[in-house]
Amino acid sequence: MHSFQQLAADFEQYLVKNSPFPASPANLYDPFHHLMGIGGERIRPVLCLMGNELFGELEPDAWRAAMGIELFHNFTLIHDDIMDKAPLRRGQQTIHEKYGQTAGILSGDVMAIYSYQQLSGIRVQLQPVLELFNKTAIEVCEGQQLDMDYETRNDVTIEEYVRMIELKTSVLLACALKTGALIGGATGGNADRVYAFGKNLGIAFQLQDDLLDAFGDPKKLGKQSGGDIKANKKTFLLIKALENANPDQRAAIEALIESNTENKVTSMLQYFDETGAREECAATMKRYSDLAFECLEDIAVVSKRKAPLHELAAYLLQRQF
Repeated sequence: MHSFQQLAADFEQYLVKNSPFPASPANLYDPFHHLMGIGGERIRPVLCLMGNELFGELEPDAWRAAMGIELFHNFTLIHDDIMDKAPLRRGQQTIHEKYGQTAGILSGDVMAIYSYQQLSGIRVQLQPVLELFNKTAIEVCEGQQLDMDYETRNDVTIEEYVRMIELKTSVLLACALKTGALIGGATGGNADRVYAFGKNLGIAFQLQDDLLDAFGDPKKLGKQSGGDIKANKKTFLLIKALENANPDQRAAIEALIESNTENKVTSMLQYFDETGAREECAATMKRYSDLAFECLEDIAVVSKRKAPLHELAAYLLQRQF
């Protein structure tokens, strides 16, 4: 069995040795090299490898699938940053800031196509893997659209928000795990339990991300804090603050949403605390975290095979960046 750190290091080497991108045309492929060069934790590809190793030795197909999943994830990052007008990614200029919006759109498109090229090379369980990946890719796009839609709505519910982050974030984590499990020969029941673990972990992970975006240290995060507040994103924190606010607080929060004052972030954070939104977000994150660990426990393999996933999940939900 391998730890997350070992597999992340091994995947980084695999990525360098097996990069599918040529050097030319440079204006198309340089953005990829820039994005991959600034690193990242490689959570999704490593989850694919860990899902595979739950059920046996690592298969060559799992590495191909991991590469495809990582390329797809980075495609979504490029396009998300364009839509969010984000200046930084992992502490470095985003693709559209460095190369221009047109280059960002096109390089993201080709990255998505290359992700399918990687998956098409799988020799075992190709059909179920592609069916799962297609479903997931559609759901991620649906989640992103809902995220954008919610920016102009003031009646978004917590249930709607959780469904949106399930689509936008957690289904890809679940897909990565289940893909590795399918390649490893997991039965239907076990594969579904692996997926449920990933889905609940992903929801908890995104709720933690909401908290970090609002209250985290920008130096540790590698990006602006309060970005969601400035973009008026309907995060759990904002939805719950509006739900819990008294009339005066609600009026003040709604005024902040419409404003672009220098103290917008600081003032909004104060209301997140005063209304109990911060506390309830943390409690909901823990509920989904507990569900994830229950699903992991129910997977019918020996405990030592589940230990690396247990350690990773604990780390992800206690992170400060």
